[in-house]
Amino acid sequence: MTGIQALLAFAAWTLFLPMIYAGYRTWLVLTGKKRADAWTRGQPTDDPGFIVRASHAHANCVENLPVFAAVVLAAVALGQSAVVDALAVYFIAARLAQSIVHMIAVNHWAVFIRANFFFVQVGLLFYWVWKLCCAAAPVANV
Repeated sequence: MTGIQALLAFAAWTLFLPMIYAGYRTWLVLTGKKRADAWTRGQPTDDPGFIVRASHAHANCVENLPVFAAVVLAAVALGQSAVVDALAVYFIAARLAQSIVHMIAVNHWAVFIRANFFFVQVGLLFYWVWKLCCAAAPVANV
């Protein structure tokens, strides 16, 4: 998997997650169980826990996608795509795992596992930034 493919996969996942809670809410509206304006951002909801957690997983993706995109696109711009390509599949695997665990449960161990998947992603991003900065640094002519 290349960095660009990983970026597209991350974007697709970010687009998919709201379909979970939007689909649920649309069903409630279409069946007359809720009004379309029943959900207000930042207000408590009576949605099932899984639906709320899907919404939170989506928000987390929205927060983190720009950073990943910046690193991948910087690698491409620098002609250093291989730096990201080598580990991109692990980043995406950790992102999917983090979101899935986030939706499944919020107990101590689930949060701990989810946090570790997040730290894998952050670690990869720091590693890539470091490698790209080193690749972009001008070489002194001695």
